[in-house]
Amino acid sequence: MLLARVIAAQRPLTVLDLMAGCGIRALRYGLEAAAGQVWANDADADRLPLLQANLQVLPGQGCQLETSARTAQHLLADCLMQQRRFALLDLDAFGCPTSLVPLALEALAFDGVLYLASTDGRSPTGHDRPAAIRSLGAAARAHPASWELALRLQIAVVAKVAWAMGRGIRPLFCFSEGRTFRTAIQLRRRPEPKEEQQLGLHAYCHRCAEQQQQSLLHLRQWSACACTDAPPLAISGPLWLGPLQHPPTLDAMGQAAAELPPGSISPASLRLLAKLRADSGLPLSCWPLSELGRRLGGGPPALDRLLEALRQEGYQADRSAVMAGQFRSNAPFQRVLELASALNR
Repeated sequence: MLLARVIAAQRPLTVLDLMAGCGIRALRYGLEAAAGQVWANDADADRLPLLQANLQVLPGQGCQLETSARTAQHLLADCLMQQRRFALLDLDAFGCPTSLVPLALEALAFDGVLYLASTDGRSPTGHDRPAAIRSLGAAARAHPASWELALRLQIAVVAKVAWAMGRGIRPLFCFSEGRTFRTAIQLRRRPEPKEEQQLGLHAYCHRCAEQQQQSLLHLRQWSACACTDAPPLAISGPLWLGPLQHPPTLDAMGQAAAELPPGSISPASLRLLAKLRADSGLPLSCWPLSELGRRLGGGPPALDRLLEALRQEGYQADRSAVMAGQFRSNAPFQRVLELASALNR
């Protein structure tokens, strides 16, 4: 809702809620985000009377309302034929929504936002590798920061479709609680210079925990890790190598939250927003504190002390906003271990 309010402050807010369910989010777009037009759709025709009843107040609030009970594929294809486009398209799918992404992007206006959710947790987190090939066109391997890799694989799907259309993308924010993977992605009129370099591969060594990334534009041999007898690297991708969060958008959402009456935003939502604003998603290499503790043979040091020690040596280091108890850094993991061990002593 905060994102919708930010969009509404910049342009007329037209919303397509593609899988609206009972309509609660479509209702909030009209009442809380002052949307000028809301189209709420759900493929279950038996649910249409309930959907219409729940949204009947919107026309009285100056919001143009449209409801339907059509499959997402048919509705989006019709939008393409009629050249109807929206500032915000809410695609909250059950399972993996990859097949709908091309038509969904066609239904977005320039600089419009696709709010994309997937409940397919097994494929992008490396627990069903054949399914990841089928649904994402990518390899997904087990990784300690599996939620983040799932989000990056999801963004990569959108990026490849947008680039094929001659457009660019900008991730605005991404988060997950482990069951649903949510990304808000802005469709740009054209790609930013060198944007294609943000598509690449991520390698992880399960023995020494070292991580590496390579852009598809500059593929080369992987660097040797800290293992003397290195096992095969677990390689995931193609995935998005760029930032996960867009600070100006998150700052605007924070300002929108501050302008609302006290108590309008739940404390959990405010905490999530603050975490996302503090973590751009770079560097990509991310480890859990529990991995440090396991390798050190005891508890890990305090995270803030470790991050400060890494920064003092000139490395980037931040808390991860995607998974609790994790941190990201461009430091070699062996150096992270050495600093953590020294802090424990």
